[in-house]
Amino acid sequence: MGGDEVLRQNRSLAVAWVSFLVVALLALDIVEGVAWGLIVPSAALVLVAIVPAMRPADEDRRIDRRDLVVVGSLYAGVVILFRIAFVAFGTDDVAGLFLAFAAGLVLGVVGPLIYSVRLRGRRLGSLGIGHHRLRETLLLGLLLAAVQFSMTLWGYDLPTPVDWVPLLVMSLVVGFFEAVFFRGFVQGRLQASFGTVAGIAVAAVLYSLYHVGYGMGADELVFLFGLGVVYAIAYSLVSNVLVLWPLLTPLGAFFNNLEAGDIDLPWASIAGFADVAVVMGVAVLLAYRYDRKRASLAARGYPDAAEVET
Repeated sequence: MGGDEVLRQNRSLAVAWVSFLVVALLALDIVEGVAWGLIVPSAALVLVAIVPAMRPADEDRRIDRRDLVVVGSLYAGVVILFRIAFVAFGTDDVAGLFLAFAAGLVLGVVGPLIYSVRLRGRRLGSLGIGHHRLRETLLLGLLLAAVQFSMTLWGYDLPTPVDWVPLLVMSLVVGFFEAVFFRGFVQGRLQASFGTVAGIAVAAVLYSLYHVGYGMGADELVFLFGLGVVYAIAYSLVSNVLVLWPLLTPLGAFFNNLEAGDIDLPWASIAGFADVAVVMGVAVLLAYRYDRKRASLAARGYPDAAEVET
C-alpha cells in the first residue's frame, strides 16, 4: 500500500491536511508572495517532521529508472517548448509563440498518456484521470476553490468580455495540462519511486522551475514553489486531477492574468486553444478506450492483457 493510500484511509490525517490547505490559501491575503512561498512549504515540512500524526506512512519503494528518464525527458521538452514560445518568439511572432506553446501543452498531456497507458500498461487512473474517489475529490475541490474565489473573483469587476473570455479559455486548457502533467504524471511517478513526502517536494520544485519557460523571475518562482506544494498536497489526498481542475488552478491563473493585465488575447485565440483542447480530449478518450478494452480482455482470462503495471 502506497503512502498516498495510507493518507487517504486515515480520516483524521486527511482532515488535518485539508485544514492546512485552507489556512495556506487564506494566508495569501495577508502574506507577501515570496514570504508565502517560503512559509507554506516550511510549515508543511515542520508538521511532517514534528507531528507524527501528520506524517504519511510510506512502505519501501522501488525506484523505477525508466519512469524517471521519461519524466525528465518530457519535462525538459515542455520547458524548452515554452521557453521557445515566450522568450525566443514572444509577442513579436504570435504564430510561432502559439505553435510552440500549443506543442508544449499537447506534449505534456499526450506524452504521459502514451507512456503510462500504452507503453507501461498502467490504468488511466494512475494519471489521476477517472471517477475514483469522486465524492471526496469534488468536496475538496469545491472547498478549496470556494476559499480562493472568495478572496479573488468574488465581487471582481470584470472588464469587457473580449478582455476576459479568451483568458478564461486559456486558463482552462493550461490548467488541464498542469493537472495531468505535474500532478498525475510527474508527482505520481515521483511518489511511486521515492514516497509521498519526497514526491510532493520534488514535484513542487519542478512545477516552480518550469515557469522559467514563461520567462518568470526568481521571486515568482519562489511563490510558485509554495503554490506547487499546496497543489501537490491537495492531489495526494485523492489522486484525482478533478480536485484541481476545472476550478482551483484555472480560476487562480485567470485571476492572476486579469490582475497582471499583460496578456492581450483576441477572440480568435479561443479557436486555437479549442483545437489544443480537442487534441487533449481525443488522446484521453483513446487512452480510456484502450484501458477499458485491456481490462475487459484481462477479465476474460487473456494473460497478456492482465499484465498491468501500477
